[in-house]
Amino acid sequence: MEQYKQEFIEFMVDSDVLKFGEFTLKSGRKSPFFMNAGAYVTGSQLKRLGEYYAKAIHDRYGDDFDVLFGPAYKGIPLGVVTAIAYSELYGKEVRYCSDRKEEKDHGADKGSFLGSKLKDGDRVIMIEDVTTSGKSMEETVPKVRGAADVTIVGLMVSLDRMEVGKGGEKCALEEVHDLYGFDTAAIVTMAEVVEHLYNRPYKGKVVIDDTLKAAIDAYYETYGVK
Repeated sequence: MEQYKQEFIEFMVDSDVLKFGEFTLKSGRKSPFFMNAGAYVTGSQLKRLGEYYAKAIHDRYGDDFDVLFGPAYKGIPLGVVTAIAYSELYGKEVRYCSDRKEEKDHGADKGSFLGSKLKDGDRVIMIEDVTTSGKSMEETVPKVRGAADVTIVGLMVSLDRMEVGKGGEKCALEEVHDLYGFDTAAIVTMAEVVEHLYNRPYKGKVVIDDTLKAAIDAYYETYGVK
């Protein structure tokens, strides 16, 4: 596993973004783990988060894109910090764009988008925190493709939960790929999280012990991709 992935897993734990225990998800599923990207709140956390996204995007897609698009609301800061990090790490200026929940009908920046306008020929990478059902893509992909003649290169999320999406057969990232025809990827997968943390002391504590590992395995027996 790449070094930055190992660091990102530990960063999620340190930032209290990735938690383990018993959680009820929006879907009603009872999960032994939960990710809340809203817990990244400090300047140093956001700086590091942008760097991890930038490294993962560079690994997966190289430099052949023009715009980072982050769906409102959580995608807005993700797009901003990743654009900054991409400039600092790789010397490439990419624009950021996000949608508005409500269209602005006045001022120089009126319309349905924040940040850069989308232009014909733009190559766009979508950026999100986590995709469980793909619902946000249902709302934003038509907006992006309707704004200009753009190519959506791919989607990058921070964590692939690796569980079946609403179709009940494939994971949400695969469903998005099949539905919209662009690549999907994550900085890390839950399999990589378990691989890195299982029975491995981290800061004097084993984050995923045998009991928690058994709970995660049982969850995937029910909700994992068969």
